[in-house]
Amino acid sequence: MKKIAFIGLGNMGFPMAANLVRAGYEVGVYDLSADAVSRLASEGARAGRSPLDAADGADAVITMLPNGKIVCDLYLGPEGLIHALQDRPLLIDCSTIAPETARTVAAEAAAAGFSMLDAPVSGGPPRAAEGTLSFMVGGSGEALDAARPVLEKMGRFVFHAGGNGAGQAAKICNNMLAAVAMAGTAEVMELGVRNGLDPAVLSAIIQKSSGNNFVLERWNPWPGVLPEAPASKGYAPGFQLALMLKDLGLALDNARANGASVPMGALAQSLYALRSKEDGAGASDFSCIQTLYSRGA
Repeated sequence: MKKIAFIGLGNMGFPMAANLVRAGYEVGVYDLSADAVSRLASEGARAGRSPLDAADGADAVITMLPNGKIVCDLYLGPEGLIHALQDRPLLIDCSTIAPETARTVAAEAAAAGFSMLDAPVSGGPPRAAEGTLSFMVGGSGEALDAARPVLEKMGRFVFHAGGNGAGQAAKICNNMLAAVAMAGTAEVMELGVRNGLDPAVLSAIIQKSSGNNFVLERWNPWPGVLPEAPASKGYAPGFQLALMLKDLGLALDNARANGASVPMGALAQSLYALRSKEDGAGASDFSCIQTLYSRGA
């Protein structure tokens, strides 16, 4: 597998595609942002004039898109890739969408002779840039075996979650927990500071204690504790709060469909929704939930 098409060059897709270029793959790229395409072209990618042009002659097509509707339109629309591509490249969707949507797209792809994986990621832009993402993959083992060398150029961990849709199911579980962990971490950071604790010292204590978690170590919501964290850059994303709300919506919809009780996920959704209504916070990093707790301080 030498030729890769990468469609969707946002905060995650751009560094993922860049890592494939650096690994020596021939990468055709497309995004609605002409600037993102030209920047990757300057690093050695081929600029596609359209998704179909980017995918022309590719051995695999990777997509990283904002939501399920865009994924469906790209693959299944009247001019979608499944109908328009003459060859049958391996399709790998790294977007975060509903498991049911992933299964629908994969079934139509299979009917047209394509193999497809849902392979959402975890780790955020810093790990995307490092090439240390975690991939949660749904689809056949044979398709994953073909995709693994490519995925391993973008990530450190590749997990086979099960059949089509299983990767997305794992991702919505992960992101719901990340949302809950971030809200809880922000809550205790505010409590500690109100007790006169230095936020960096409190973070160091918790990191060596039973409350340690990923967001505290890598995505600390208190400004200045981690210089590279969005909180220390005015909560510039990062992972937008609006996208976290989207993912929480997917998780809660799935929970209702499966009869699962998720009270903490529902509370987290309410907290992030409340924060999103203030000062354009939807475009900020989701760690800006920290400021919700400082009201009236």
